Amino acid sequence: MKRRTRRDTETFSMSFLDCICCGFGAIILLLVLNEFGEPIQLEQSKIDLDQQIVKMEKELFDIRGLSVVLERELRERIEELKSEQMRLARLRGDLSAVEGRHKASTEEEDALRKLTETLTTAQRSLIDESRELEKSGWRRVYEQPVAGVPIDSEYVIFIVDTSGSMQSQNWRYAEEKLAEVLNIYPKLKGIQVMDDEGGYMFTEYRGKWIPDSPARRKAILDRFRGWQAFSNSSPSEGIIAAVRTFWAKDRPISIYVFGDEFTGPSIQEVVDTVDRINRAAGTGERLVRIHSLGFPIPGQYPQHTSMRYATLMRILCARNGGVFVGLPEGQTAALRRRKS
Repeated sequence: MKRRTRRDTETFSMSFLDCICCGFGAIILLLVLNEFGEPIQLEQSKIDLDQQIVKMEKELFDIRGLSVVLERELRERIEELKSEQMRLARLRGDLSAVEGRHKASTEEEDALRKLTETLTTAQRSLIDESRELEKSGWRRVYEQPVAGVPIDSEYVIFIVDTSGSMQSQNWRYAEEKLAEVLNIYPKLKGIQVMDDEGGYMFTEYRGKWIPDSPARRKAILDRFRGWQAFSNSSPSEGIIAAVRTFWAKDRPISIYVFGDEFTGPSIQEVVDTVDRINRAAGTGERLVRIHSLGFPIPGQYPQHTSMRYATLMRILCARNGGVFVGLPEGQTAALRRRKS
């Protein structure tokens, strides 16, 4: 009985120990396998990541280099675009200038045609009037006329181009002509001297008439000799200012325009403006007479701006009861030699 019990106990103990040993062995084997496999995989993963980083950095450098090249090309294209835009703007400006010259030429042709028609009509009217006056035995005498300018006004306004060309080339000649015009009026009720911008030579007489006297005439010539004022070589502003400021029903006024060139954009525009200002409402009669003396530009005759001034003033004088007198270059040069 005792022997059987001992054998059963030993048999159970050996089986148990075998199971325990097998379990520990399996665990140890798993630990060994994991310890040797994981470092290899981690190292391989690290190598792969480093290679990817190097590759991505290279791609980044390539992209940055490409972006620099593209940015430089973009700036070059922008500069080319700006250059083309500037060239296009210049071409547009040239086109506008050509169109403006063509328009001005067309306007001048129209103005010359209208001038011819006006002069023809005026000539016929004068012929008819002369015949009627001869039949009635009436003859009107003008004392000391300047190139046929009618002396029938009691108030005289001088509008003078004070530009550089007048100051340097014709100023002494203009002074002489100013004295001549004053001399043909023995007695005036009022005198005024303005620049072609509408400014006054005597600011103390702004908007008022200068009283006529020998001393005052001498003062006018003395001040004129050293007078300087801004000018745009366009008489329209001065004429408009003179008519609007000084015209009255009881004042027969003559305006004398002294100038050598017209640089305004349109002759017809000036003619239309003066027609609108210098015309009485209802009757359509001219409010003032407009005369003009045209001074040449020595050494540059005929010049485009001088011809435009002559064309403009011929039209204005013909339409406003006055006379245009174009002074030849020879007289200007002779006067300079005589006074120098």
